[in-house]
Amino acid sequence: MHRRTLLGAALAGTALAVAGRVPAYAGTGLPPLNEAALAAALEPLDPAVSGALVRVEGSAGRWRGRAGAGDVHRGSPVPWDARFRIGSMTKVFTATAVLQLVAAGLIELDAPVRRYLPDRLPEGYPGTVRQLLDHTSGLRGLELRHKDWDWFKDHRFDTFEPGSQVRWEEEPLFTPGTKQVYGNVGYIVAGLVIERVTGRPYADAIRRGILRPLGLRHTYLPGTHTAIPGPHAHGYELIDGEYVDVTRANPSLQWAAAEMISTTGDLDRFLTALLGGRLLPPRELQAMLTVPKGGTYGCGLSRLLIGDLEIWGKSGDRPGYNNGMGATLDLSRRLVYSVNTLKMGGDTPVIAERLMMAALT
Repeated sequence: MHRRTLLGAALAGTALAVAGRVPAYAGTGLPPLNEAALAAALEPLDPAVSGALVRVEGSAGRWRGRAGAGDVHRGSPVPWDARFRIGSMTKVFTATAVLQLVAAGLIELDAPVRRYLPDRLPEGYPGTVRQLLDHTSGLRGLELRHKDWDWFKDHRFDTFEPGSQVRWEEEPLFTPGTKQVYGNVGYIVAGLVIERVTGRPYADAIRRGILRPLGLRHTYLPGTHTAIPGPHAHGYELIDGEYVDVTRANPSLQWAAAEMISTTGDLDRFLTALLGGRLLPPRELQAMLTVPKGGTYGCGLSRLLIGDLEIWGKSGDRPGYNNGMGATLDLSRRLVYSVNTLKMGGDTPVIAERLMMAALT
């Protein structure tokens, strides 16, 4: 753990052609890529994390870096092609699958959810499919301390059935559409809607509509499998000075909201294809980028404003992992990172904030 050495070297800036997109710097206020600031954001490594992996791509410059240990006991570095638990970044995949079904005419975005799940939701619930995706449904989920060490160590291998995470019969927290309250429950229900209209597991819709067409060979929907396949950095919880490995866990509790595993390369390819219009027609992509008044989240992606710069992306975390991806709409600057945190359920680690500011400002 004392070998917190920056192992990545900056790559020479190269142009990355993206057909039909706005040229780099055209009206975005995007500064030149600051490789020195990115390196400084990684090293010295934040003591609250054990490892970090960063990828910056786009026509405005490319850079990759890593720091810390992928295995603290062996002292091995974070693999360049590391898989990691992406947590709530799964929501962008699930939302894309729903919107693909909207484009195919199998789901109506502004139809009541009860049209698709009449046996699940109480009569009179007015929430729509769109409201599941933009966190305005008001639905209640189970209140479990799943990011608390005491809960996690006792339940990390438990299996949860899809839908068991939802308090179906209780009154909504608020009238659907009147507030935006972020959580997993809307995406659990969205996964069930996918299954009802397709007659197949929700994961099949993501594999057929996203993973296979884009060749995302290192992105997985693990179901109840507890391991991370392939090269990966281990996740840890620091307990009384001891690094307790939390890498293995059953992600069925998070299911369609936060179960997936991916890599920085696959996530960059996914975000590029999504914002580039390769996965959704214009109307459905616009729905993804439409944020309710006073909110932050659209249907899957969230909007971040840094001065005049508009970034679209998503963050996500699971025990041992805190990650994010974001891009300008013209795709000239894209960032994907994974940080291995040492305390689950905490705030966004300082190193992640440093990386975002270094890459985007």
